Amino acid sequence: MEFRQLEYLAAVAAHGGFSRAARACFVSQSAVSHQIAALERELGVDLFERSGRTVTLTEAGETLLPRARELLRLRDDAAAAVAPRRDRVRIAANMSFARAALSAVSAVRERHPEAEIDFLLKSFTQRIDAVAAGEADLALVRGAVERDGLYLDPLWVDQPVVTFGSRHPLAGLGRSPTPAELAGYPLLLPPPEQQVLLRTLVERVFTRAGVTPTFGPDIRPGHPVAFELVNHPDSWTLLYEDPLVPGLVCRRGLEFTLPVSAVLRTDATPNPLVAELLTELTHGYRR
Repeated sequence: MEFRQLEYLAAVAAHGGFSRAARACFVSQSAVSHQIAALERELGVDLFERSGRTVTLTEAGETLLPRARELLRLRDDAAAAVAPRRDRVRIAANMSFARAALSAVSAVRERHPEAEIDFLLKSFTQRIDAVAAGEADLALVRGAVERDGLYLDPLWVDQPVVTFGSRHPLAGLGRSPTPAELAGYPLLLPPPEQQVLLRTLVERVFTRAGVTPTFGPDIRPGHPVAFELVNHPDSWTLLYEDPLVPGLVCRRGLEFTLPVSAVLRTDATPNPLVAELLTELTHGYRR
C-alpha cells in the first residue's frame, strides 16, 4: 500500500469519477485506474462499484476511506514538523553583535510581523557547529572560517576601539593612546581559545611598535566587560563599538580591522527572511 494509491482513492471518492480525479491529481486517467486496481488486488477487495459513468464506493471502500484520509493527514503533519520554517530564523552570535542584530531584526519584523527570529548566544566554535548541524540558519563571526559545507557572506569590516574606565591613567589624554602607552597596562580579553584572531592581531600591532602587550586575567563567560574594567581600573580592553556606558572611555587607536561575515550552509534551502536580515545588517552598519 502506497500513499499515492491512498491519494487516488480519496480523489476518486471526492470527485465521483476516475477522469475527474486524474485531472485533480494532474495525472492520466490510466495512472489512477492502474493504482486503484493494484490496491484492490493487494487488499483482495473491490473499493469502487464501476457501472458505466457512475463510480461509487463499495462497503470496503467506505471503510478504508476515512483511514486513508487519516494516514494522508499524518503524512503531511510529519513532513511539516521537520520542514524548515520559512517564518523563523535562528541567528547564532555573541553579545558584541547584539546591537546590530537587534536593529536588523526590528526592521525585518516591521515588514513581517509574523516572523520568529531567535538570537542564540554561542561561542565562536559553537556558532560554526550550530550552522553546520542546522541548529542555526546563520552565524555572525569575525575572521575566517574554513569548513566543508559552509561559506562566508561578507557584511562589513570592524575596527576595534580601545576602551578603559574613566579613572584609567590614560583616560585624560584626549587622544588615541599608542601601543607603547598601552603596553604597560593589562589588556582584558576573553580566553585565548575564544579570541585567537584578535590576540594575534593585537600582538602583531604591538610587535611593529617594538613593544609587548600585557595580557590581564581572562574575561570569564557571563561577566560584563564594563564590570571587569571597574574591578580592574588600570586595565583596558577592545570593543567593536562604543558601548555608550557611563564611566567608560573609548578611543580609536590600534590600526587593524576584522572582517565581519555571516556563516551559512551551502546546501541550505534559500530563505527570503535570511536574505533580508543580511541586507539589513549590512545597511545598518553603513548608516
